[in-house]
Amino acid sequence: MRLTAEFWVKAYLTRLRLADIPAFVVAHGDDTGGAVLVKLSTLDGQAQLFQRSFDLMTGDRAWIVLSEGEEREVDEAISRQRRMDPDLWVIEVENRAGRHLLDEPGLS
Repeated sequence: MRLTAEFWVKAYLTRLRLADIPAFVVAHGDDTGGAVLVKLSTLDGQAQLFQRSFDLMTGDRAWIVLSEGEEREVDEAISRQRRMDPDLWVIEVENRAGRHLLDEPGLS
């Protein structure tokens, strides 16, 4: 059984809050099946955009970098993705050290 997007987002936000990492839901997607993008802003004008991907060879899910560079360019990539998929969730994480916790167990 798969978790709903809303449940995953709430769990992720809780983990971030417990680690004292600020995060905000910028776009609320479909509660059950919406895809999730995570934008990491390092508060220096740079950002990374992560998307969960499925590895066909191993069957594993992993977070991959969809876009990175100037924050303005990453925001444009998000806008393009949202035009293609209105059910998309977007979470913005702010951390100068670049911590996003997506590499922790249970978040793939």
